[in-house]
Parts: sequence; structure tokens; C-alpha cells
Amino acid sequence: MADLIGVVLLLAVAAYACAGGTDYGAGFWDLAAGGAERGKRPRWLIDHAMAPVWEVNNVWLIFIFVIMWTGFPTLFQTVFSAMWLPLALAAIGMVLRGAGFALRKPARRLARRRIYGAVFAIASLLTPFFLGAAVGGIASGRVSPGTEASADAWSNPTSILFGLLTIASTAFLAAVFLTRDAARFGAPDLVGYFRLRALGSLAVVALLGVAAFAVTRDDAPYVWNGLTGGLGLAFVILAAVCAVATGWLLLRASGVWSRVTAVGVVAAGVIAWGVAQRPYLIPTSLTVAEGAGAPTTLRWLAVVTLVAVVLVGPAVVLLYWLDTHGELEPLTDADLQRTGTGSTADGD
Repeated sequence: MADLIGVVLLLAVAAYACAGGTDYGAGFWDLAAGGAERGKRPRWLIDHAMAPVWEVNNVWLIFIFVIMWTGFPTLFQTVFSAMWLPLALAAIGMVLRGAGFALRKPARRLARRRIYGAVFAIASLLTPFFLGAAVGGIASGRVSPGTEASADAWSNPTSILFGLLTIASTAFLAAVFLTRDAARFGAPDLVGYFRLRALGSLAVVALLGVAAFAVTRDDAPYVWNGLTGGLGLAFVILAAVCAVATGWLLLRASGVWSRVTAVGVVAAGVIAWGVAQRPYLIPTSLTVAEGAGAPTTLRWLAVVTLVAVVLVGPAVVLLYWLDTHGELEPLTDADLQRTGTGSTADGD
């Protein structure tokens, strides 16, 4: 039962990395869009693409927390005690990016829109970095039960590379999804705009992935051994295949399946890390069996997970389908160019 709940936790992390990562990446491209006039059209697309789903993506994070503190309380206590600072900064970033995204749209003055937009964009950059750094600290085994908080737990080579790789992965996911959104909304100039950024970020993900893979050999040897053999290697190969497929699909005129393969890149990478460190939750100090809660708690957690999959899963899938098929908030190229709220605010 502990192994089953461990698999559920890993799949929830992969789901958040893909769904929440796409939102964080949209904030990255918002930051890189440029000034108010030059970045107006990309930001319009980002706002309309994110609006229907940006809050529901955090459901996965809540689910992760519930599984950690009920199913693996020792893991929860160890991670949040040893790395409370990066995780606290990540939590603050989540709050600030949500506030910035929600407040910048109704703001009428350009100065306020810029402030709220900057908060949203910068927080979207820092939050995934600190989350990735925390994962790097776990993978490199720098925390264990009883470890006190220290900068080394999350500022080591593995953590820094994992943090940068997380940022690049979120930017890659967002660029791929925004490329398809631009095509769906009839904005050909934005299709080329985000396709170029998707290909560039894919190249960065590949380079950082190779660098992180190399660093783990000395800094996280247990995980490196898991990534170079068995099931871990299989998922590494799957991630590489999905990366090549995504690049090929992006170069085609349609690229309809590029979103699926892009999600495959990130999901396979996360799962590769998880299976590489089995049977440990924290290599090499805390196994799944040692960190698991009481058997009764695990059984009830499995029941709750099943209920959530049956009741919540179809609703989330339907929401994503409606959003990606333009059923929630239709947007045309003329809408992107309209002179309503955006132009009025820019002229204030």
C-alpha cells in the first residue's frame, strides 16, 4: 500500500509539473514580451489562454500536500523543516503571481498594470526555481530525518541546475501551448512568435537536461545510477523521444499533437527522477516503507484518491478539453487587436 501511495504522489507531482508548469511558463513569456506596446499582443493571448484554468492547476499542488502530510508524514516534516526557506519563498511567489494576474487586468492606469504585471511575471520565474531547487536537494540526498535548515540543502549544484531546468521546462510547455492557442485564435503572427520561442526553449531544456544528468553523477550518485539503467533509463529515453517529436511537430504547419509530446517530455522527466531513486523517498536515508504513515491511514488515503479520480478527474479533463478547444472563451484575431480596455489603459 505504501508503494501504491508513493506512485500516486509521483504522478501528482508530474501532473503539477505539467499543468502548473504551463502557467508558470506563461508568466515567463509575459516577462520577456517587452514594453507595453510591443508586448501587448502576446500578453493578450497569455491572459485569455490562462484565464479559464490558472486556478484549477493548483488543485494538483494541494493534492500533493495532502498525500505528503498524511501518507508520508516523515517526508513532509523532513523536507519542510530542512528547506523551509525556498519553499516559503515559492509559496509567497504563488500568492503574489496570483494577485498580480488577477489585479492587472481590471487596473485602468498603465503604471498599475505594469506593477501588477511585473509581480506576476517575476513571481512566475522565481517560484518554479525554488521548487526545482528543493527537488534537487531531495535528489542529492542532502536532507534526512533530523536535518536542520541550511543553505546547502537547496543551493548545491544539483539544486541550482534542477531549478534552472524547471524554469526552462515551464517556458517550453507554455510556448508550445501558446503556439497552438495562437493558431486556434487566428493570430498567425503570434503562431510564429511562440513557435520560435518553443523551439528555443526546447533547445535550452535539452542542454540543461544533459548538464543536470552529468552533475548528478558526482553530486547525486544514487539517482544517477537509477537514471542510467532499468526503468529510470526507459523514461529518460521516452523524454528524449518526446522532445524530438515535439521539435518535428513544431516545424510542421499544424503541429496539433505538439502539446501532447511536450507534456510527455516533462512528465517522463519527472517520473524518471522518481523511479531512479526508488525505493527511497530521500536517497539514501528514507525509504518508502520507513516514511509511510499508519496502514489504516494509507488505506483511507487510497480510498480518497479513488474517489477523487472518479469524481474530480472527469471534471478536470473536461475543463482542459473545453479550454483547449476554445469552448470557454472564444477569441479571434480581431479581438486581440480591439481598442477596448487594453488601448484605454495603455493611453492612461
